[in-house]
Amino acid sequence: MNSTESPSKLEQQLREINQALLISSVKQHELADQALQAEAVMRESEERYRALFDSAPMAVFVCDLNGVIQRYNTQAAELWGREPVCGSERYCGSMKLWLPDGSLLPHTQSPIVEVLRTGVPVYNVEVLIERPDGTRLPVLVNFAALKNELGEITGAVTSFIDITERSRLEKQTQEQAEALAELHHRKDEFLAMLSHELRNPLSAIFNALHVLRMDETTNPLQRKAKSVIERQVGQMAHLIDDLLEVSRVITGGIQLHQERLDMRGIVDRALESARPLIDRHKHELTVSLPSDPIWLQGDPTRLEQVVVNLLNNAAKYTDEGGQIRLTTQQQGADIVVRVVDTGIGIAPELLPRIFDLFTQADRTLDRSQGGLGIGLSLVKKLVELHSGTVAVHSAGLGQGSEFIVRLPAAFPLFETLAPVERAPQPTHTSRVLVIDDNKDAADMLTMMLQMFGHEAQAAYNGQDGLELALQYQPDVVLLDIGLPDMNGYEVAQRLRQRPQTRNMRLIAVTGYGQDSDRKLSEEAGFDHHLVKPVEPQKLQELLATLMEQSRPERSAL
Repeated sequence: MNSTESPSKLEQQLREINQALLISSVKQHELADQALQAEAVMRESEERYRALFDSAPMAVFVCDLNGVIQRYNTQAAELWGREPVCGSERYCGSMKLWLPDGSLLPHTQSPIVEVLRTGVPVYNVEVLIERPDGTRLPVLVNFAALKNELGEITGAVTSFIDITERSRLEKQTQEQAEALAELHHRKDEFLAMLSHELRNPLSAIFNALHVLRMDETTNPLQRKAKSVIERQVGQMAHLIDDLLEVSRVITGGIQLHQERLDMRGIVDRALESARPLIDRHKHELTVSLPSDPIWLQGDPTRLEQVVVNLLNNAAKYTDEGGQIRLTTQQQGADIVVRVVDTGIGIAPELLPRIFDLFTQADRTLDRSQGGLGIGLSLVKKLVELHSGTVAVHSAGLGQGSEFIVRLPAAFPLFETLAPVERAPQPTHTSRVLVIDDNKDAADMLTMMLQMFGHEAQAAYNGQDGLELALQYQPDVVLLDIGLPDMNGYEVAQRLRQRPQTRNMRLIAVTGYGQDSDRKLSEEAGFDHHLVKPVEPQKLQELLATLMEQSRPERSAL
């Protein structure tokens, strides 16, 4: 120390040094406190992480960059079936991974290898794990990379979710779907067979009835009995058709055969079909049709079915002597068909589901209307297939109802079409062979054809039919499909293969009437497909039309 320095200056320097030491000591204490606080935070965070890791509702394990397990939770040990050895095992014992298709997934191809290499996470991989005891469990696996502060991959975290219950439910659902599909297939087969078996005796009754009608009797009791039989046979045929439509409505199996149509003709034919029911109830029917054609593109049979079902529905639910009004007109781009009745009306709670399958108004002992409850559902489906809509209005019970169908109109043709004159009724007669294993149906059809003026013979199985076709050389063969020895498709194919019979006109007359049946008959070589019971007048018109066309030459034997 310089002797010239004053004591006061030395004291000042000492005070500054002490102050600096004091500040340094305070900062050291603050840093120590901060370190303790950071350590406490880290410890708390680690405890929370460990608690979350251990209590996670899924199996979780952490591995290092080499895939060696460093940590796992209780759920992982339970899922694997034992605890792995941390720091030495890449997988828990002999655990293997299997893909859902049953193929083994090598560990080198496990998604975790790619995650550790690229750092890109992989989610929701479905595999089967084989545990050390050999049992397998379906799991959903997720992989995510772990990185340090420099962004370097240091390991990965993997989670397993046991989906045993989900897989069981999926398998059960699949089995149920397959069972339902099988039941649906059997149901279709049953309906087709039921239709065939019901239509065969119905066809015999129908033909016998028309044979009796050709005998003009004056006995009022007999005439009344014939009328009852005819009406009830027609109702049974309608119920059989409705029964088959159930399958088509549900599965969407209805196919349209569209052509350009005048809606007035559709309405006229529908009125012919529905009038017997309307007349029986002594309803007052009012029909309003425009004088000019109203054109649309559609399936004539299905559109006629729409109008018939609406008229029958009105007739069934309108008291005797009530009123039914049918109007058809074109409004802008739509053709609008209205069927209005003064019947029992529709309850408000029934309106929203009136077009649902099997929906019917409540039945009472004094009002049993029959039917299967699919008519209006079929109407809705057919109208929608024609890109149209159908609506219903009713003020309530006892207030009648109104059904409104809207269909897209077709643009009118610009060229002037000459009026089509109906050709005179042909007078040609045919030589007809009937092949049907139902002897009553075959005999009655043969008798009816003979009374119409045709030559007709019958065979009762396929083989006899083939032999008789060679000998008899018919112009037309009316052939049943469900024959005992060989089906009608096979008979038709054999007839087409033989030079002596290949030009004969083949008409399927069968109880099988689904679209698939018609397609099969066309592929087998049939010219036409008629469903039992066949309307005698329609059969007569078809035979006459065939004879008007080029007549097949009979082969010389």
